Amino acid sequence: MKGFILGVIVTILLLFMAGLLIAQFGLFPTNADATPSSLEQRIATSALDASMERHAPRVNNPLPATDANLIDGIKLYSMNCAVCHGTLDYKPSLLEHSMYPPPPQLILDPLDDPEWHIYYSIRTGVRYTGMAAWNHALGDQDVWKITAFLSRLDKLPPGVQQYWKTTFGVAPQSHPNQGAHGRHD
Repeated sequence: MKGFILGVIVTILLLFMAGLLIAQFGLFPTNADATPSSLEQRIATSALDASMERHAPRVNNPLPATDANLIDGIKLYSMNCAVCHGTLDYKPSLLEHSMYPPPPQLILDPLDDPEWHIYYSIRTGVRYTGMAAWNHALGDQDVWKITAFLSRLDKLPPGVQQYWKTTFGVAPQSHPNQGAHGRHD
């Protein structure tokens, strides 16, 4: 039994050392325009979900979902988020294929995460994805306004839909597959 345990420990150490050597000799691809493997995507998504479950507080949005707050959320999204996550005229971001992993296109494929999850992702950012921690650039109320907007893309009140249509030249679309692919990174 001692030999078996020692063998397992030695194998783990050798694998760890092999990983370090591969990294030190530059054998891992680091280009941001590569497509992540399905294994890498599964591991990263599982790690992100587990971290959110462990660290993100289950807080409720303190702001009411009024037309004014949702319109402010649209404006804040357009100024701060659209360059990576897609524009309100339903065009994907020009950076979609320039980042690794690619940022989710939130207007084309809305999130189905609870508000506390979206808020925490925006506020604290997501390490190793390019998603900045916006708590250093935006106030808490602004983060909540963006959160409210993103969590209600399919159920915006008529006044907010009219603002979107007037401002961006297209009406908000219904997303029958909402959440099928949408996750924040």
